[in-house]
Amino acid sequence: MKNLANIITLTRIFFVFIVTALICCTDCCYSYIAALVLTAILMWFDGLDGYVARKFNISTKLGALLDIMGDRIVENVFWITFCSLGWVNVAIPLIVVSRGIITDSLRTLAFEKGYTAFGKTTMMQGKIAKFIVASNFCRFTYAVCKAVAFFFLIAGHMPCTYANQDIILSVGEICAIISVAFCVLRGLPVVVESKRFFE
Repeated sequence: MKNLANIITLTRIFFVFIVTALICCTDCCYSYIAALVLTAILMWFDGLDGYVARKFNISTKLGALLDIMGDRIVENVFWITFCSLGWVNVAIPLIVVSRGIITDSLRTLAFEKGYTAFGKTTMMQGKIAKFIVASNFCRFTYAVCKAVAFFFLIAGHMPCTYANQDIILSVGEICAIISVAFCVLRGLPVVVESKRFFE
């Protein structure tokens, strides 16, 4: 039981590579449907691992690190895959990957000093920074926006045509832009508040 949350996190990573294989290696409608189902599950797991950790009081620093690692791998794999398929502009994965490297490097420095990204020992000190980076509202909103972008981009590019497919694709593209903007916005307070670790 003590490793259940971490198992859920690691399962998300496994699933995202299966999704990539399903949409890159086949041109079958059923493969895309399977990819959509797995995408929905792995995005649900994004919140489930934290819920399980809190519910059974098994939250650990390792779990917090695995959660961030899982988030990075999942979103980077999705954006890079979509870019390689020509579904999104190359600027999107470049921005997301760069932002992830910057914030995770700074969080590593904070981790050495006893802080974590979220929770009771968060490295965020200011109220606005805590709200943007560590609040459940902003984390949930960002996760939902990414989930909608990933799901709708796959659904909008399905090889079989269906009603309102162009609308679904447009929603996915809009959510992708919002997700990237949110990604940058949530990274800025980490950069600003990390200055004290260098003083």
